[in-house]
Amino acid sequence: MHIFTDIQAVPPDPIYNLTTACNADPNPQKLNLGVGVYKDAAGHIPVLDTVKTAEQRILTDEDTKNYLPIDGTPDFGEAVRSLLLGADHSLATAPDSITLHTPGGTGALRLACELVAKNRSDATVWLSDPTWTNHAQIAQQAGLAVRTYPYLDPETHSILREKMFAAWAAVPAGDVVLVHGCCHNPTGLDLEPDDWQRLAGLSQERGFQVLVDLAYQGFGRGLDLDAAGVRVLADAGLPILIASSYSKNFGLYNERTGALTAFGFGPASDAMLSQLKVHARSLWSSPPAHGARIVSSILTDRELHTAWTVELAAMRDRINEMRSLLAESMHQHGADRDFSFITRQYGLFSLTGIDAETNARMRANQSIYFMSTGRINVAGLSAATIEYFCQAYVATLN
Repeated sequence: MHIFTDIQAVPPDPIYNLTTACNADPNPQKLNLGVGVYKDAAGHIPVLDTVKTAEQRILTDEDTKNYLPIDGTPDFGEAVRSLLLGADHSLATAPDSITLHTPGGTGALRLACELVAKNRSDATVWLSDPTWTNHAQIAQQAGLAVRTYPYLDPETHSILREKMFAAWAAVPAGDVVLVHGCCHNPTGLDLEPDDWQRLAGLSQERGFQVLVDLAYQGFGRGLDLDAAGVRVLADAGLPILIASSYSKNFGLYNERTGALTAFGFGPASDAMLSQLKVHARSLWSSPPAHGARIVSSILTDRELHTAWTVELAAMRDRINEMRSLLAESMHQHGADRDFSFITRQYGLFSLTGIDAETNARMRANQSIYFMSTGRINVAGLSAATIEYFCQAYVATLN
């Protein structure tokens, strides 16, 4: 007899479980379009050349493996804020702007939720419908309630803007509205500058807190355009929390490199930082150093920074090319509907509208693995595998 005698198993994470199943599949033509990682045309998850260069410099110069400060190093924080707002923005160096280095974007989101729960235990976190599967779990594990606001119209593959605005206009003061900064997961449908302006106005009017999840900066329309929403909120003088990840745009998936940044909180920022440090100390104590040093090295070196933006643009261009090829190939293979909406989405993901039954049959018959919701990772495709995917889809329908 022990304290876990009656423990109940819980379902596995759907995304990681999909990868486990795919890895065990002996079919040489199998396709994993589930987990959100960038793959090159050969299906490889590459290490960027700029990352390799930065690592070589770090390994040459590094003389200690000592702990980092709880909130990370100042150079990483400054680099993060400059990437979010632009190096010349006054808030990037403002004394009340704070950044904490976290284990990935997930760590940043959890830290933000812990801060909210500590100070507003009755707060509700409002999530887009649909959203990343982990969002609700992160908020709930911090003790916060979760509700949703309308986002996707599955019939037109567009944002339900007026319904979304109406829902935001009813959010109580003290609640949190979580928005995707760019490359919405899973829909690929992004807010436009006018949408962000309305969000800023409603937040000021209603008194709710905006939390931006920015996991894919640079994968949508470019580094600056993908941060346009954050900059609209900052320029409006809105106090904002931003959870940013460097897994995708630097390819640092297993280095767990992220940040939580707060802009515009004025005199409260010192107290916020003190509480955030306490939460971080109890959750992971000290952040992982290697990934943050890579990011800092690249962003603070003009030559490396320029080379990195070229690599990032190449990844973005390949994703957009796969979107165009997929839509065209679906048309050429006589798909049952128009898939051109895929070309109007941004980032790694597309919510294709492929139903769960078709998904299950494509998995069973052709070893094509993607979420039962119809979400696919477009970057998991290549010119060759798009043909296989489209043939499988049409064959399944027939």
